[in-house]
Amino acid sequence: MDGAAIRLEGLVKTYGDVRALDGIDLTVPRGEVFGFLGPNGAGKTTAIRILMDLIRPTAGRAEVLGFDAQRDSLEVRRRCGYLPGDLELYNSLRVDACLDLVASLRGGVDARYRRELVERLHLDQERRIGALSRGNRQKVGLVIALMAQPELVVLDEPTNGLDPLLQEEVEAILLEIVADGRSVFFSSHVLAEVEQLARRVAMLRAGRIVAISDLAEQRRLAPRRVTVAFAEPPSASAFQGLDGVRLVSLDGRDAVFETHDEMHALVQALAGQRVLTLETHEITLEELFLSYYEEPVHA
Repeated sequence: MDGAAIRLEGLVKTYGDVRALDGIDLTVPRGEVFGFLGPNGAGKTTAIRILMDLIRPTAGRAEVLGFDAQRDSLEVRRRCGYLPGDLELYNSLRVDACLDLVASLRGGVDARYRRELVERLHLDQERRIGALSRGNRQKVGLVIALMAQPELVVLDEPTNGLDPLLQEEVEAILLEIVADGRSVFFSSHVLAEVEQLARRVAMLRAGRIVAISDLAEQRRLAPRRVTVAFAEPPSASAFQGLDGVRLVSLDGRDAVFETHDEMHALVQALAGQRVLTLETHEITLEELFLSYYEEPVHA
């Protein structure tokens, strides 16, 4: 069996003159949390719907767990748990009846694990779906996606509408899934969440993948940002030609630098100045994300 959880090859989806997906190639290994990033309209949900065979690609192909997402769609759905971004449920049913229905369609689930998920997400099973808030409906969708303990969990914006404590609980559950040897593929625009969970991410823009990043490697290779407040405005010439140092901005008494490897050259240059404060941090996923989306799209 193929070692990839997901494989996309030359995936194209058009709606008239609009290319929602423009030739995506992506391989997602098994056994990890993989983040799928992009602004609204980038094509994330379109790609996920193709994986679940809810829509068909115009060109290219998609594989899930070694199965063709279109030709073998029943096998794919049997092995996956899916939370759509536009979750629709039976409003007249109580939560417990809704979960019972989905469990029966799946041929049964582990009742103990289902109960554990309900308890951890603080889900009231006696209420009707139609009376639930957005956050509580999201909890129902999460239990539906997770309770069969599928090989692959595909989640479209999984923490939408959840409070911060429940977001943390969902993150813990997803990490447990990966620790169990299974896989998670999720889209999100909450960058802190992706940075906390994902080992790798793909960044989508205007239907194209603009970057695939191993976050651990990205942190290792990325420069550090150093923000310095001076007692008096320094001259930019004092920081020119420093080995491994780039002056990002200088605004009066405030300066921002980027450094690679070590800060020795910058520290030496700062020794000749009166420094009030100095702060340093690694480049965040948000800063990396913005660096791709601030650039123009090339045809």
